[in-house]
Amino acid sequence: MAELIWAPTALKDIDEIAAYISNNSLAAAENMVQLFFERAEVLIQHPHFGKPVPELENKKIREIPISSYRIIYELASKNEVHILSVHHQSRLLKNNPVFKRRIQRK
Repeated sequence: MAELIWAPTALKDIDEIAAYISNNSLAAAENMVQLFFERAEVLIQHPHFGKPVPELENKKIREIPISSYRIIYELASKNEVHILSVHHQSRLLKNNPVFKRRIQRK
């Protein structure tokens, strides 16, 4: 079993997504936030559930697609999974501050 550790950046992403969605529907925003947390819970039992992020050449950084978003996480150790970001699929990952340096190193 792995421990899920949410990075402050990922929680901020969720807050911003919820604020955006709530402009149209508070219920939809609440449902999306709940879905993010529920889907991430699978990583406790199955840390390799997601697939590697194609933009990064690091098999330890993986993603779970949800609607038009990606939960991006890192297999930090055998017992820890770090949720790094919740990223909209239409946006370039290289513009996300969490991954900017990792992508530029290529």
